[in-house]
Amino acid sequence: MTWSEVAVLVVAVVLLLAWWLWAAANRLDRLHRKVAATRATLENQLVRRASVAAELAASACLDPVSSVLVGETAWSALEAGLDLGVDPTTAQAVADGAAPPARDSVPRDLAESDLSRTLRTVLADAEDVAEIAAASPGSELLEALAAAWYRVELSRRFHNEAVAQAQRLRRKALVRAVRLAGRAPMPETVEIDDTWPEALRRPGHQA
Repeated sequence: MTWSEVAVLVVAVVLLLAWWLWAAANRLDRLHRKVAATRATLENQLVRRASVAAELAASACLDPVSSVLVGETAWSALEAGLDLGVDPTTAQAVADGAAPPARDSVPRDLAESDLSRTLRTVLADAEDVAEIAAASPGSELLEALAAAWYRVELSRRFHNEAVAQAQRLRRKALVRAVRLAGRAPMPETVEIDDTWPEALRRPGHQA
């Protein structure tokens, strides 16, 4: 192989490497934007779910104990959202202008999981859910809660898929070697308990 052939080969390799890095950088940027967008969507859906739960707690459709438990965990989730800079505008619809009780803030994932477990306990029995639906505006609030919860599930799935794609690309040796991600933090999945309440009907399902 002549020197000219070697030079051509080296130039070709360098150009190929430069093209790959350019493509990887663009893809990484798109993935970071996707992660940010899906995270914002998930945050909004979590706020919506907590807001509807707070409305349900204030609606007099639940028994007193359940109302207090749901109300406390809903406000805890809303306050955790405020700590993350989320604008819970939908929370303004909570009945009668009730103010959230003063309490220490908790991590967002724990607050949301606690709300899920509380709602799952309250909505575990089909007869209890039927009684809630029979009291005005119980049926509308249950439908709104189911819709918000379903969107939380979908949003979290899309977000975690976007995070997994970004993590896979950022873990490639060449991407790490040239620091394509710069100082951007590694995206993280959102791990919360969002298991569906047993007696709550999913959107679009017949009774």
